[in-house]
Amino acid sequence: MAGAFRDRYLDLLCSIYIYNEHRGYTAIDRMLWAVRSSWPDDHRLIDLIEKHRADERKHYMMFRRWFERRGVMPLDVDRACGHIDRFVEIMFGSPIDALDPALIGREDLFERLCRIISLTEKRGHRQVEVLLRNPWVRQDATLTKIFRVIEQDEPSHWAPYDGWLADHGRRQANGYERAVDGFVHGELLALKLPLLFLSRGRARRTTWPDAHDDERLSGLARAAA
Repeated sequence: MAGAFRDRYLDLLCSIYIYNEHRGYTAIDRMLWAVRSSWPDDHRLIDLIEKHRADERKHYMMFRRWFERRGVMPLDVDRACGHIDRFVEIMFGSPIDALDPALIGREDLFERLCRIISLTEKRGHRQVEVLLRNPWVRQDATLTKIFRVIEQDEPSHWAPYDGWLADHGRRQANGYERAVDGFVHGELLALKLPLLFLSRGRARRTTWPDAHDDERLSGLARAAA
């Protein structure tokens, strides 16, 4: 019985992670278009964001290989389980995919997005530290290795956004933004995760999340042109 609960937990945990890692690098694609258009000479910022994007893609592929080795697809979870999705929707009143890259390049909106991403990455780092102490995670050597890689990568992910805020004299996250971050995290852990765990009939994905990445990038290029 304990083994079945552990397998169910890890299956669900990694399904949520693979969704969020994919959502992470696809959301960064929208930001990169905006930064390259609005501040084309800020090569340091662009390089740092590109590294962040590459790391998110790397993490996504690690979770994909974890599922491939098990011979199953991830459970079909959606943006209700996405931390950045919920955070952006609350703070901007709009889904990530509806954010116009041209608007993201406005300094006032980019400033808000920097704080959201910074808080999300710091939250993610703290969560990984918790998971690395989880006995069920530690029983899976491959999964433990994945989370060790994420733990090492995460600090460089919030640095460019905190750096931009500091360099431009903009404030760091305030109490309200931190409260929203805590609410989104708590909502997932206390409500959505238990409901998903008990929902045995949830279907698995039939395609990998990155199956339409080329099409998505082409559409983003057209929209940003």
